Amino acid sequence: MEKSSFSIYSMLVQFFQKKESIQKIKSGSVLFQEKDSAQSVYLLIKGSIALGRVHVRGKDFILKILNDRELIMEYQLFKANPHYQFYAKTLTDCELIVIKKELFEEFILTDPEAMKATAAWLSTSYLKAQMKCQDLIMNGKKGGLYSILIRLCNSYGVMTENGILIDLPLTHQELANLTYGTREVIQRSLKELREKDIISYDNQKFTIKKMSYLKEEVDCQNCAFEICGLD
Repeated sequence: MEKSSFSIYSMLVQFFQKKESIQKIKSGSVLFQEKDSAQSVYLLIKGSIALGRVHVRGKDFILKILNDRELIMEYQLFKANPHYQFYAKTLTDCELIVIKKELFEEFILTDPEAMKATAAWLSTSYLKAQMKCQDLIMNGKKGGLYSILIRLCNSYGVMTENGILIDLPLTHQELANLTYGTREVIQRSLKELREKDIISYDNQKFTIKKMSYLKEEVDCQNCAFEICGLD
């Protein structure tokens, strides 16, 4: 998703790219685990990263997937000795700029425009989280799946002659992790959608053939892409 030139991401890249080298991280690597001491923030230059939590019983929940040009800051800002709230794992080979937490906080504290951009970014992130909670609470497991598919289209969608291709490989288990459901429930719902010719699934990629059906089922409010995404 394209960011404005005034975003905190763009400001951080402009300031730190001459000070910190770009690191290349292999797919499947863990950047940090939940409850690790927070040491750094990350600028995702290229690739996809999942943020999530693992329940005490072993259930994996993916909270969001970030794709290119994103800031990863998963701790309480300005708190003494903070810890990461979630894990971060690369889904593809990634390129990152790693910034020490102290340098990041000093930058936004001493630059009023950076503080303003950070506040705007945090506000948008809050709205995204609230909208996701609303969808899952109000629409149940099936509606939660439909909502996630809509969000995936907004974040990764490519228009084709067959519909909107979600250009991100996803297994049924990963989709279940995104919807906080079980693989069996997700598989039944996806089978129903395929039988109705609402979606297709090939090479671990979904194509949404009838977006209007999904939106009607969840009473979609047609929010802006920057709010209705999976990042």
